[in-house]
Amino acid sequence: MDGRSCCAPSGGRDSDGVEKVGSEITEQSLDAGSKVGMVQLEGGAFRMGAEGPEVWVADGEGPVREVTLDPFWMDATAVTNDAFEKFVEATGYQTEAERFGWSFVFHNQIPKSHRKNVQLVSVEGTSWWARLEKADWRKPGGTGTNIKKLGAHPVVHVSWNDATAFASWMGKRLPTEAEWEYASRGGLEQKIYPWGDDLMPEGKHRCNIWQGDFPKEDSAEDGYAGTAPAKSFRANGYGLYHNVGNVWEWTADWFSPNWQLTGARQNPKGPEAGTGRIIRGGSYLCHESYCNRYRNSARTQNTPDSSTGHTGFRCAMSG
Repeated sequence: MDGRSCCAPSGGRDSDGVEKVGSEITEQSLDAGSKVGMVQLEGGAFRMGAEGPEVWVADGEGPVREVTLDPFWMDATAVTNDAFEKFVEATGYQTEAERFGWSFVFHNQIPKSHRKNVQLVSVEGTSWWARLEKADWRKPGGTGTNIKKLGAHPVVHVSWNDATAFASWMGKRLPTEAEWEYASRGGLEQKIYPWGDDLMPEGKHRCNIWQGDFPKEDSAEDGYAGTAPAKSFRANGYGLYHNVGNVWEWTADWFSPNWQLTGARQNPKGPEAGTGRIIRGGSYLCHESYCNRYRNSARTQNTPDSSTGHTGFRCAMSG
């Protein structure tokens, strides 16, 4: 497969002249370095990438290659609103969406009473996103929304810079792309999903993605028409939840569609520079008719200052 952009719009905020915020955190949590809520992974060699008919060639998913990793730790879930709120309360941190005053929101996440006053924007050939003022992690659907009942859901509207700041405060870091894929595979070799090759084993949903007519109506057959709590579906073989679907997850690496052809095979960290950071796992907006990137090997990118209503992150630690 080739040639179709993903459903992750780019903020393009670097050109606006607003100061970066990712390096502002100089203090750390009293719990910094704690491995509570993390899973220890032994590392070693695994086969990374894919080459099947479902692969997006232009994304650089292939070729399949053997990669070796040192042992590391990974958060069992994406960082939740509750966890991020503690970070903000302790540090006074403002996300980039808050500083810029807007973020990208998918049209069906905006309250119906507000949609008539919102103009959708065309982003990379799509026309279902709103560049919505006052949308941020506290107001994921913009004015009229809040996270009062979403404490256990993944935090969204966080940029790569925001994610890095949180990770630093926790004494952690973002996972490399290779670590992310190793963790997502859950010990299974060359399977499409964290649980195998069948999207719905025994007819049961195993992840939160779009059902219905994309992008018009999400029938929410899996139980969710937006983010789901971070432990809504069964964990993979390593005890990790929602590696695919729910929210895209930031990784540490710069994106390149071809670096993997000649890059390192021992603890790879991607190219030294780039314009976009790699995001992994797909989201609740992914659908087979448009963006089927809810797979172990699927990858795409976004600029480090971008924030959307379907992108979050989880953290890692070495050792």
